[in-house]
Amino acid sequence: QARNFMRQMKEGQLAFFYHSNCKQPGIAGLMKIAKEAYVDHTQFDKKDVHYDSSSKQDNPKWSMVDVRFQRMMKRFVPLSELKKHHLQHRADGGPLKDVALFTRARLSVQPLTSEEFDFILSLEDKEPQ
Repeated sequence: QARNFMRQMKEGQLAFFYHSNCKQPGIAGLMKIAKEAYVDHTQFDKKDVHYDSSSKQDNPKWSMVDVRFQRMMKRFVPLSELKKHHLQHRADGGPLKDVALFTRARLSVQPLTSEEFDFILSLEDKEPQ
């Protein structure tokens, strides 16, 4: 599913840079999609950790996108804070009530609605909860 989301990314779209494999996961920065999905060449390289013997040149499984750093967030927005907003919004109908991060399996790539994106971005200007 994450690879399908990646294939849907469009050049110029903004995305959050999310730290996940760390003590305190959360959103650290903003990036822009610089190049839309294309074949991930590492899937064919037997020496690469991303090698996939089941992927074929004429029918590749994996894609990649190029991203360009935009800026750091004004403050780090931790996962725990996003979860608090999600739970609150489930009760009162706020913009994060259905955010994929908490309603679907946790994937490394997830779509956001413009309302979800704008709300999360606005958190950088607010005091942490």
